[in-house]
Amino acid sequence: MRLGLLALAVLLGPVLTAAAGQAQDDPTQLEEIIVEGRTLSDTVRQFVDEVIAAPLDRGPARWTRRVCVGVVNLRPEAAQVIADRVGLLAAETGLPVGEPGCGPNILVMATDDGPALAQAMMVSNPRIFRPGYAGATLGSVARERFQSTEDAIRWWHVSIPRQVDNNVIAVRLPGLTPPLVRQDASRLTTRIYNDFAGVFVILDINRAAGLSFQQIGDYIGMVALAQIDPEADTRGNDTILNLFEDGRAVDGTTDWDRSFLASLYAAELNQRRANAQGGEISSIMIRDRQAEERDDDDPAPER
Repeated sequence: MRLGLLALAVLLGPVLTAAAGQAQDDPTQLEEIIVEGRTLSDTVRQFVDEVIAAPLDRGPARWTRRVCVGVVNLRPEAAQVIADRVGLLAAETGLPVGEPGCGPNILVMATDDGPALAQAMMVSNPRIFRPGYAGATLGSVARERFQSTEDAIRWWHVSIPRQVDNNVIAVRLPGLTPPLVRQDASRLTTRIYNDFAGVFVILDINRAAGLSFQQIGDYIGMVALAQIDPEADTRGNDTILNLFEDGRAVDGTTDWDRSFLASLYAAELNQRRANAQGGEISSIMIRDRQAEERDDDDPAPER
């Protein structure tokens, strides 16, 4: 069975045509300064809990097949940089990447008016935002934010549950016969995992002024390969997600970002409790970061 959501992207053709904090002049007398340190484990768990935004009662989605990146409304050389950066991050994560000309399942649309394009998409492609089965998207609050946000980059994820053993779609799609879903007796795992069906990204060129297309491509890669919460507070972490934070110098994806994505794609995500899936990702990422710290601490071998 084919979901058909990505075919709707062709209908978009008609549509596609930093305040810095003020310094304080008066000195403030502080009686005591308390510095609270966080362990690596706490930092990782807080980051994972903060950034992942999965549909209600569903675990985070990820790609399980080839990804293909399409970029429209930009000069060819700029579009290629973005597509290449997203593809490179996908390949580093272990995903196969489609050749030029493949049908995009990650669609990046550039515009000079992000809210207007988002609203036009809602009207011309309603099934992208209401696919007709439970748990496909983040729902009405997220739809409203997608239309109204002033962010330079906004994204919309569409996911679908599939069966672990055969990858068959595990929900009833409109107009189709309900699938036969095998049940198991485990209290910890299910036969269902959440798969990406498509990711739609709007790049507001005016609001992204001053950034390189490489930086933009790395940021889009991060939000296209994982269900990232657009309102996540990541200022305490070394991540590309801080690209639009005032005073944050982020050149591209970091070791932290790559560790998170590697952990997301290595985790067993067919667990019954959604929070257990976040815990699985955190555990793998903690081990990865601890191994990295040990490697950094080891002295270089003598020659």
